[in-house]
Amino acid sequence: MILTDTEDARGSESPLDRELTALVAPGDWENPIPPPGRYNLVVVGAGTAGLVCAAGAAGLGAKVALIEERRLGGDCLNDGCVPSKAILRSARAAAEARNASALGVIMPGSVSLDFPAVMERMRSLRAEIARNDSAERFRSLGVDVYFGLGKFTGADTLDVGGRTLRFARAVIATGARASVPDIPGLHDVRFLTNESIFNLTALPRRLVIVGAGPIGAELAQAFRRFGSEVHLVNRSSRFLPKEEPEAAEVVRQTLEREGVRFHLGVKILGVEPGPEGRFTLTFEREGRRETLESDALLLATGRRANIDNLGLEAAGVAYDDAGIHVNDYLRTSNPKIYAAGDVCSAYKFTHAADAMARIVLRNALFFGRAKMSRLVIPWCTYTDPELAHIGLTVAQAREKGIAFDTFTQSFEGVDRAVLDGRTEGFATVLVRKGGDEILGATIVASHAGDLIAALSLAMTRGLGLGVFASTILPYPTQAEVLKKLGDGFMKTKLTPRAAWFLKGLLKWRR
Repeated sequence: MILTDTEDARGSESPLDRELTALVAPGDWENPIPPPGRYNLVVVGAGTAGLVCAAGAAGLGAKVALIEERRLGGDCLNDGCVPSKAILRSARAAAEARNASALGVIMPGSVSLDFPAVMERMRSLRAEIARNDSAERFRSLGVDVYFGLGKFTGADTLDVGGRTLRFARAVIATGARASVPDIPGLHDVRFLTNESIFNLTALPRRLVIVGAGPIGAELAQAFRRFGSEVHLVNRSSRFLPKEEPEAAEVVRQTLEREGVRFHLGVKILGVEPGPEGRFTLTFEREGRRETLESDALLLATGRRANIDNLGLEAAGVAYDDAGIHVNDYLRTSNPKIYAAGDVCSAYKFTHAADAMARIVLRNALFFGRAKMSRLVIPWCTYTDPELAHIGLTVAQAREKGIAFDTFTQSFEGVDRAVLDGRTEGFATVLVRKGGDEILGATIVASHAGDLIAALSLAMTRGLGLGVFASTILPYPTQAEVLKKLGDGFMKTKLTPRAAWFLKGLLKWRR
């Protein structure tokens, strides 16, 4: 039987989960009495965007209220970035140990995995990091922390737990949750999402994952490395569909070599429960009916904005199924109310929520004119190898009619990658034709998320690709791939005419 809901074999909540709860959703918390007058800022939702707004505004001297219905820290701390990257590290360690002989390191006996210990480590690290997001910490910063459902009752009023809060400005930062597709029979089985898979205490022998985006890819590789039989099922024939196809293919081939089984371009017909919590998934591929029997089902089919029961109509805030409507300044249809993070953005990343929160602080409190459209937002899928991207893809540049040149460098030509035995992957950069303005970039490599940071800085500051040719980087590092890309661009400056001139000049100087 697969145990979930933070229950251990004795059926009780683990001590580390109790520690987490005590920090970010303390059961004995007493909501403050709203002060007379108005808050400078009321923040609805305490994920990344909400916490940055609340801490930043309080630090600048504002009177701030922070409202959270469930747990401070939001998806990132509780169900997303933090727990997922903790277990990915354990999965990578298991793979490194199994492949150590390629480096001349002989392991005594076979590599075994203690899955409960992996999950316990994750919970320990999550509880440690949770101190930064704790209710007590935010109270110490001068923030009035309220637990409960925050519901707008007017253009500048909000109710939480029967108490009315008045505000000069408010920000909606309620985030998003796992989207559950309409699959016949789905609710007759016990399925998992990112909000429950980190509660597992026993490793599923067979795991079916529906969805081939970043969450599905990361967890497919992790659980395969833990020892599960993993099947990844997707309606589209594309794996990691938002990425450059060549880069996604590098990751797909790696997962396939490790034993992940792909079922792409299928139509899911339904799910049927079986004995002892197992189930059967039925799908159709190229007119042929197929079935998969498994012990656990993970849905990784996107995110849905948390907009229910907020009283948005009473506040005059426009929205639709995709989330809150905002303009480029992140202001809603109510000029007193802003929104930030997953609830209003297509970029559902922690770092994007942080950046949007900073825009809200400038615009809502200090008459700023910061724009969302000016942000340069990278992202990374933390498979092994990682896949990182920023700016335009090739398809997007063509769709916009932008003329561009492409520079690509394989990691087979990067000495550090050769020495590490990690030559799979490449880096490619798009520049505006005739110059070196960086339009976009993709890196697929063992540390792509770290490498994309330099390109993010360059794009943010308007630095061209050529700057990397004159930048001194330590040798040997994988960052050398950026210098090689810069060198590749500089070589295009050596036109036949320029080469003729230089040859003549050097001959004259002999």
